[in-house]
Amino acid sequence: MRKEDCFYLGKIVSKFSFKGEVLIKLDTDEPELYKNLESVFLQIGRNLVPFFIERLSLHKSNLLRIKFEDVDSEADAEALMKTELYLPLSFLPELTGNKFYYHEIVGFTMNDVNYGVVGIITGVNESSAQPLFEVEDEGNQILIPMNDDFIVEVNRNKKQIVVQTPEGLIDLYLGN
Repeated sequence: MRKEDCFYLGKIVSKFSFKGEVLIKLDTDEPELYKNLESVFLQIGRNLVPFFIERLSLHKSNLLRIKFEDVDSEADAEALMKTELYLPLSFLPELTGNKFYYHEIVGFTMNDVNYGVVGIITGVNESSAQPLFEVEDEGNQILIPMNDDFIVEVNRNKKQIVVQTPEGLIDLYLGN
């Protein structure tokens, strides 16, 4: 399995028992979607390695308590600490309307209601307090806050996102 064909599910953050159980901090708003998993991919070095799940349960808010097959001791669990978990993209529930996954909008064209074509979305910047669309236009990078009030339409068929940004925001990046 290639990492490009998967999405990040979470990270092993601690051992739970002396029998090899671990706690995974999930990167999701809906942890209950993942309580029936049979396997996951763990990033070991540069490879994604399948690990089969013996049992799992939700633990507190966004943690999964997992017992992997053949991980039977505290030492086995310790070797997996801070390992990232991945699932194939096909496991993601389909989103509709103006909801989207960050990976799915890369390559979409961004249009602003007032400005017109802004450029091509190259990624999402999550390093600030609010995620930002990274939009490329003729060598210029434009950062648009990913604000529900700005998003007018997500059109998957046309591969475009229509936004309505505050007046002057796009011009700040283009020096107009």
